[in-house]
Amino acid sequence: MAISVFDLFSIGIGPSSSHTVGPMRAARMFVGRLKKDGLLAQTTSVRAELFGSLGATGHGHGTPKAVLLGLEGHSPRTVNVETADDEVERIRATGKLRLLATEIGSAHEIDFDEPNELILHRRRSLPYHANGMTLFAYDAQGAPLLEKTYYSVGGGFVVDEDAVAGENPIVPDDTVLKYPFRTGDELLRLANETGLSISSLMLENEKAWRTEEEIREGLLEIWRVMQSCVSRGMSREGILPGGLKVRRRAANSARQLRADGDPKAHAMEWVTLYAMAVNEENAAGGRVVTAPTNGAAGIIPAVLHFYMNFVPNADEDGVVRFLLAAGAIGMLFKENASISGAEVGCQGEVGSACSMAAGALAEVLGGSPEQVENAAEIGMEHNLGLTCDPVGGLVQIPCIERNGMASVKAVTAAKMAMRGDGSHKVSLDKVIKTMKETGADMKVKYKETARGGLAVNVIEC
Repeated sequence: MAISVFDLFSIGIGPSSSHTVGPMRAARMFVGRLKKDGLLAQTTSVRAELFGSLGATGHGHGTPKAVLLGLEGHSPRTVNVETADDEVERIRATGKLRLLATEIGSAHEIDFDEPNELILHRRRSLPYHANGMTLFAYDAQGAPLLEKTYYSVGGGFVVDEDAVAGENPIVPDDTVLKYPFRTGDELLRLANETGLSISSLMLENEKAWRTEEEIREGLLEIWRVMQSCVSRGMSREGILPGGLKVRRRAANSARQLRADGDPKAHAMEWVTLYAMAVNEENAAGGRVVTAPTNGAAGIIPAVLHFYMNFVPNADEDGVVRFLLAAGAIGMLFKENASISGAEVGCQGEVGSACSMAAGALAEVLGGSPEQVENAAEIGMEHNLGLTCDPVGGLVQIPCIERNGMASVKAVTAAKMAMRGDGSHKVSLDKVIKTMKETGADMKVKYKETARGGLAVNVIEC
């Protein structure tokens, strides 16, 4: 089983990795399968049914929009975020869907009646995961051509029904890594045996897929997208879509902080601002990086901006090491628990991102592998039990502010670990195990269904 850092950090579209990015990929996979099996030309209608959390909060997370764009062949990485809404309005206005329209010579137009052919089941779930969807294709006589079920398991990861086996939601990758690890203890053992830092060890594993130059450039591209997202978020004003009438605050906060003078005197306010800028862009359906999810997309960019803007001698080499170390920690959560809010609550999203950012910051501050592991453990330990209860099913309240709070917590965790020698009572493995068990005990209404917590105690306006 092998997971790349580029699986955890992928360029996509807001507002949700599990509800937007995953369903778009699944819909695109489905139509690609029709084409591969020679069934595309016979297809005259398609139907999509969304279950569990996808059905309960899909409208607020832009899932119908994502499915329509995916059926037309769009990818989360390349879809034009400025024209995506216009594309969806065209489909709805004309009642026509152009399957695989983005592939040259592949567009196949069919009739599409969204109210009857894109169905959200608010209280029905599929057995394997809370984010399930089934797609159907039919010929002119109404006979079924293809039926496939997909699960969006968090962070944009998608598996189909054929890949579901046991408890591990990731399609097995038999790539042989130089230093394979599945637990924090194994990671520390390898670091001590080789004398490598966490990021250097992760780099050696990434070379199984790419050259060192390709890894560096790929990670710096991710950094550039993060920077662009922060910049856009700090310059755009207005009301976020979705009906809650949440006003963007990052641009105004940026003006106030610039007017206050010396940024170093307000470093933590800047960290909060960076995160909120990203998550306002995410809520608006903008271009973001899953890190490791969209709902928690602001934390790692915020802490990475803290490193670049407030740590002396920060450079792009540090950015690469930061993302590699964060990826190593993220793999532990993906392998041994979950990063899906629908599965374990927000502790799996914001908690894992806080842990990744804390450990990565300790890495670039010169921390030992033990200090990196300690920082990551602190970041997760103090997010245990965090519920996912978005008001109106939108990734806005409490998600935007929550990313800002967790970013400050990540910086604090890294600094706490750097003051110690790496020894501590609770290991990262233990806290990941606890997070998984806590998620299993958590009531469904607190796991991205918008049926509990703030989601029902705040009056929508």
